[in-house]
Amino acid sequence: MREKKFVLKINWRHELRDAAFIAVGSAVCGIAYAMFLIPHHIVSGGVGGISIIINYLTDLPVSLFYIAINVPIFFLGLRGMGKRYALKSLAGILAVSGFIFLFGNVLQLQEVTKEIDIILSAIYGGALLGLGLGIVFRGHGSTGGTDVAGQFLNKHTNISVGGWILIIDAVIIGSAGVVFGTLEAPLYGALALIVNTKVIDLVLEGFSYARAAHIITSKPQEVSWAISLEMRRGVTSLQGHSYFSGEKREVLYVVLTRREISHLKYIVKQIDPDAFVVISDVYEVLGKGFRPRV
Repeated sequence: MREKKFVLKINWRHELRDAAFIAVGSAVCGIAYAMFLIPHHIVSGGVGGISIIINYLTDLPVSLFYIAINVPIFFLGLRGMGKRYALKSLAGILAVSGFIFLFGNVLQLQEVTKEIDIILSAIYGGALLGLGLGIVFRGHGSTGGTDVAGQFLNKHTNISVGGWILIIDAVIIGSAGVVFGTLEAPLYGALALIVNTKVIDLVLEGFSYARAAHIITSKPQEVSWAISLEMRRGVTSLQGHSYFSGEKREVLYVVLTRREISHLKYIVKQIDPDAFVVISDVYEVLGKGFRPRV
């Protein structure tokens, strides 16, 4: 008997939304490069960083090298990609390169920011690049670069994808110091990379708008009832086991907003001052009483 293959149906509404995300994100990346990173030779890693270094040595357009380096890397990692992700990634690569050329070589937006302090350029360039990449990722796409190279190298070594990306970016940023002949160059690049990474996380995950609390108490029933009645929050009881004492314990789990944390701590302390409470960030909650992210 032949096995039925599962084929994911195309939702054209979602595909158009993803295309819009990739286009807008690529445009923001193009602005980041054209207005802040390229004019001040700020190398924040990745293929864009390599392109800026080669542009400094040859004076040829960054957009040209962005495609020339990215496309071979893209085909190198093509086997491990799904067809849709591959098409969206290729579109992202071409779009970023096109916007870099449009904003830098045609509209020459660097004339607006050429007098800006280099530290501000590193911060705002990194922030805009992170914003653009985050929007592209929200569209389930990519702009190629070191993440694809990291995935390829991971298959042939024992080093993780993240480890390879860190190594490649470190080499690229370090090379800027050698090429430009200054110690400040890699420091500015590292600053832009840090800001870039933080903004990507912020775009993908958003601000933490909820908290999760694990409560280990000798009075689980009293604490549960108090939270339910006083805060109108559901409480889930998990079965725990102490390896130190050997006794079984209930672990109470509750999700609540940031503003409710102080009230929760007050309730628990009033009922059981010796309770063990662990509070952690929650970036998205799907369910009654919480607003999901878009």
